[in-house]
Amino acid sequence: MSSIKYIEEATDYLKHRGFDKPDVGIILGTGLGKLIDSVAIEAEVSYNHIPNFPTATVEFHKGKLIYGTLAGKKVVLMQGRFHIYEGYSLRDVTFPVRVMHQLGIKHLLVSNAAGAINLNFKKGEIMLIDDHINLQGDSPLAFRGVEKMGERFVDMSAPYNLEMNRKMEQLASDNNIKLHKGVYASVVGPQLETRAEYRYLKIIGADAVGMSTVPEVIVANHLGLPVAAVSILTDECDPDNLQPVNIQEIIAMAAKAEPSMIILFTELIKQL
Repeated sequence: MSSIKYIEEATDYLKHRGFDKPDVGIILGTGLGKLIDSVAIEAEVSYNHIPNFPTATVEFHKGKLIYGTLAGKKVVLMQGRFHIYEGYSLRDVTFPVRVMHQLGIKHLLVSNAAGAINLNFKKGEIMLIDDHINLQGDSPLAFRGVEKMGERFVDMSAPYNLEMNRKMEQLASDNNIKLHKGVYASVVGPQLETRAEYRYLKIIGADAVGMSTVPEVIVANHLGLPVAAVSILTDECDPDNLQPVNIQEIIAMAAKAEPSMIILFTELIKQL
């Protein structure tokens, strides 16, 4: 069975469950599920009920696809995402993006929790992703037959939509939200970085590091789907003063910054 057949099966199932022509797709990162409270929900399906869909295995990822209205637009939200560190292939990780595109989304918004490599950025703040570095050692486009789904050699000179990013920066200014802009490095994980790895990431130009987002953005570009992404900075990665990681603090920092992210996403969706 081809990938295209898998995508069509999942899409047909969701259409029959009321997922009708969404305008915007949203992927919510670790500890960032509260945006759903702002959605007038019309349909929701657990991932494990959707044909060919991977299943979320991380305890703070809920594992539901949600459809409804937000800021006057029809949206489809991923509450919980997939990671290569859970044992999935990058084709699994990005399968939902292809399904949301097949459902009809015209824009994609992505959030993640990340560590601040740039020490001018502080935990609890937000970074708009301007560019990225793929350190996952693989590509979601590296498979036979990819050319049937779009251009194989996808241009990545501007992977994050410039117009959406400009609007987000303006909205941050209008709402008095501190919004950094920088480069996101995506690693495999799930282990956190060593001091030497943090130094390396800084040298190669990363401002933040995480374990997601880049595969979904590559596939969005493959599909010609405008995408914007933000990192919620949950910890500060100072190799000279490195403290053991505290997952509870990371979740708490995500919760601290989340209201600002919700304002940015909601106001941006109004303008799309």
